[in-house]
Amino acid sequence: MPLLIVLLGIAVLLLLIIYGKINTFLALILVAMGVGIGISLIPDEVAKQLGINADMTPLTVVKSIQFGVGDTLSTLALVLGFGAMFGAIIAESGAAQVITNRLIRAFGMKRIPWAMVLTGFIVGIPLFYNVGFLMVIPIIFAVTKVTGLPILYVGIPMVSALSVTHGFLPPHPSPVAIVQLYKADTNLTLLYGLPLAMITVIVAGPVFGSTLRKQLTTPNFDLYKIREIPSEQLPSFWVSVLTGLTPVLLMTLAAIVTLTLPADSPVYQVFAFIGDPIMALFLSLWIAIYILGTRLGRSMGDMMDSLTDAVKASAMILLIIAAGGAFKQVLIDSGISEYIVELMKSTQMSPIVLAWSTAAALRVALGSATVAGMTAAGITAPLVTTTGANPELLVLATGAGSLVLSHVNDPGFWLFKEYFNLSIAQTLRSWTVMETIVAVFGLVGCLLMDMFL
Repeated sequence: MPLLIVLLGIAVLLLLIIYGKINTFLALILVAMGVGIGISLIPDEVAKQLGINADMTPLTVVKSIQFGVGDTLSTLALVLGFGAMFGAIIAESGAAQVITNRLIRAFGMKRIPWAMVLTGFIVGIPLFYNVGFLMVIPIIFAVTKVTGLPILYVGIPMVSALSVTHGFLPPHPSPVAIVQLYKADTNLTLLYGLPLAMITVIVAGPVFGSTLRKQLTTPNFDLYKIREIPSEQLPSFWVSVLTGLTPVLLMTLAAIVTLTLPADSPVYQVFAFIGDPIMALFLSLWIAIYILGTRLGRSMGDMMDSLTDAVKASAMILLIIAAGGAFKQVLIDSGISEYIVELMKSTQMSPIVLAWSTAAALRVALGSATVAGMTAAGITAPLVTTTGANPELLVLATGAGSLVLSHVNDPGFWLFKEYFNLSIAQTLRSWTVMETIVAVFGLVGCLLMDMFL
């Protein structure tokens, strides 16, 4: 019954948006409320037997929605705001144009997806997915505008690299947290994860992306004003690259310092501060304002107007992501996640498949890959001692499972949809399929490595 209510809610959501033409933000809030109220109407005796929250009421549904929106915005509002501003400067200064032109010359038109994969891989390792996504979007838009290639053909390889690093590789925060839960070795996880990540991203990126070459969509260029600038007014290539990668450099340096120095060290404290994703973006924004703005002759007033326009363009995206967080929170507070996990635990599977499946089930139910991965690791951590399973492979399998079948309850789904200006059907055929390819190849790779380790 609980799963039926959730599936019905998702079906209604799709109907409201696709056929009813209802605003996505309003539709998500409406469905989150409907699903929560539907679950609250399950008789208490039945709810207790199923492990569902028997105390769920229409009033607590409203509170869940409020908390979900607030919790999502608390982590994403500043990141999306600073990221949109930073991306606008990279785009409008011509830095994205410079980087794009060099990539096209270096790789050639036929190998643009490989350039995108390489850039996404480098950017994705130290950054949270959302931060990395906002950093690479101006480059994706610029390459699309200059080359005339379809945005999915250009963007999927880069975004797939961000997704793979998000799920598989330390020092990315989510894998590091899962490493700790399984008491695995970080260096061994990275050693096993790198070849797995490279193979996976090739399949999910350039190979799958090539099937989308005929998917013609119109990018939302209003988000970033990509315009041709005379060559004499452009920043140099290395200034463009280093300024654009400032958040990556700050976070990478912080990761190295925090992994090598004790937590009570003053140097550790300083770098932990500047390496926080919000602070890294905030500091990088001011650096970009000077290097790509005032130093090149732009007035402060003109730049502030551009930054305001960039945030205005992303305001609805922020609301949609927040609504996705509300839907996720209703599923958590109602006990749906625990219900699914109990169903998974009653099956007889190999430890790697069980870890992957638990994370996958939570991913489908909750949306957030980070929450799914860490929750699954907390549940399946005893597998290390009870079965003797390789903890590093469990980390990789859990991370892979946490990426599968991203859909309408995942904030990342809406981030991709809105920035790429896609319909829900197009997002399911591109983003959801790409994420699932990453998850399945991650599982297969872990099972193959388990045969030899």
